[in-house]
Amino acid sequence: MIYVMSDIHGNSKRFNSIMKQIKLKDTDTLYILGDVIDRYPDGIRILRKIMKMDNVKMLLGNHEHMMLKALKTKSEEGDFLNPYGTSLWYRNGGRVTHNYLKHIRKDLRREVFAYLTTLPINIEIEVNDKKYLLVHGAPERNFRRAHGEYETSKEYAVWHRWKVFEFVPEEYTLIFGHTPTLNFNDVVPLEVFFCDNAIGIDCGCGFEDGRLACVRLDDMKIFYSCEEGEINE
Repeated sequence: MIYVMSDIHGNSKRFNSIMKQIKLKDTDTLYILGDVIDRYPDGIRILRKIMKMDNVKMLLGNHEHMMLKALKTKSEEGDFLNPYGTSLWYRNGGRVTHNYLKHIRKDLRREVFAYLTTLPINIEIEVNDKKYLLVHGAPERNFRRAHGEYETSKEYAVWHRWKVFEFVPEEYTLIFGHTPTLNFNDVVPLEVFFCDNAIGIDCGCGFEDGRLACVRLDDMKIFYSCEEGEINE
């Protein structure tokens, strides 16, 4: 079975709720479309768990991208690269992640940074003869130099918020995170968003009133995290 989730944002209760529901087997594959860290405190713990799982594949999200730009990985001390990078990261919920990093061993920090630097930006997969393009924010191939706010295609792919009128490569269904589905579906609690050629799966897990979503692509079954005392039908 093939599963896709995105934007966990350090919320281990919601992540664990999904993992209990899907009962991931060694023969299954889980794709996580970035933004494992920030906002809630357990991002690095979840990230290190993912790193040990051969059947979990991850994309780089804008929050991991911010962390890498904010911290000097080569110094092994977690020093700031520059005040602007750190300020941007903190404004987007990075302080809780940085506080955790300060209290783990240097070799563990190096392992985390090394793993993140190897992550892909987009992944193409095929399930039941259907092609999917997995992205965090937008397809990297959509980048044009005319997008003046982004210096590179990587920055574009992790930061740009895909819109329903934007290009999706022919024969692919786009699956994206980054933009909470409230921007497409005016429903609460947030639900996975479907349109003709795209599926949005960021259901606001990084926020108090959000939840984590996971889609099983083999049969399009949707799983939502449960808060304590809830029953997920």
